[in-house]
Amino acid sequence: MTDPDHYKVIFENDRVRVLEYRDQPGDKTHAHQHPDSVMVTLSAFKRRISSGGKQADVELAEHQVRWLGAQEHTGENTGDTPTHSIFVELKEPGQSTGESVLGPSAG
Repeated sequence: MTDPDHYKVIFENDRVRVLEYRDQPGDKTHAHQHPDSVMVTLSAFKRRISSGGKQADVELAEHQVRWLGAQEHTGENTGDTPTHSIFVELKEPGQSTGESVLGPSAG
């Protein structure tokens, strides 16, 4: 796992891995992959997500739940608040929806 100072495994079995993610304003992640996942935001935050030469600025409210199709990206906290979220990563491959934080064709 990249960026172990930001990600912490809080549960894992043969079907899912649950990660807690925390960072501070200005923090960046290295390129990393997520399988199909559900993300739960525990705080409101702003991020810049970069993948495949594309960038998207994302602002999410506290207590949002989002589906994230499998993807590789980097992230940067571009806001003035810490990021706190939970990722429930699925270990069983499914049929991809093709959706990512950058839109249907990115990922």
